[in-house]
Amino acid sequence: MIEHSEIQPWFFHVEALEGESISHFLGRFRQANELTPSGVGKISGLGGAIARWEKFRFNPYPTQQQFEKLSTATGISVEQLWKMMPPEGVGMQLEPIRLCASCYAELPCHQIQWQFKDTQGCEVHGLRLLSECPNCKARFKPPATWSDSKCHRCFMLFSEMRNRQKRHSFSR
Repeated sequence: MIEHSEIQPWFFHVEALEGESISHFLGRFRQANELTPSGVGKISGLGGAIARWEKFRFNPYPTQQQFEKLSTATGISVEQLWKMMPPEGVGMQLEPIRLCASCYAELPCHQIQWQFKDTQGCEVHGLRLLSECPNCKARFKPPATWSDSKCHRCFMLFSEMRNRQKRHSFSR
C-alpha cells in the first residue's frame, strides 16, 4: 500500500517569458494548475508572500531561500525568478497597473519594467503606458488575475488597445 506521504503532487509546467513580472507569472502558474494564491503559498511553503508578490508588494523583499522554495514548487530556476523582480532599490509603482498594449500584442505578458516608478512610457514603441482600459476606463487589475488578456469590465482585448495608445516623447 502506498503511504499518503509518498504521493508527490505534479503540476503543469509554465515557462517564464522574457521580461515577465512575478505577478503575471504567478497568475499564469496558478491558472494552469487551478490554484489560488494560498494554494501556491501552501505548496511552496511561502504562505501569504505569494498574495503580496502578486500585488507587487515586496516589503520585505524576497530572500534567496524563499525563491529556492518557489523554484522547487514551480520548476522555474531561481535565476529566472529574480529576473521577474525589480532590482533592489528600484521603486515600484504599485498602482495603477500599467500596460503597453503594443508590447502585449507581440508577447502577451505583463512586463516588470512597466511598474518601475521611473518608467514613463514604452521606449520600444514610443508610446505612453496605459493604466486603464481606453474603452470603459476601468483600471487594470493585478496581472496575476489576467486570464483572457482582456479588460475585466468591457472585455476589450489588450492587443486591441494598442490602437488607442498615445505617443510619448522621452526627455533625455
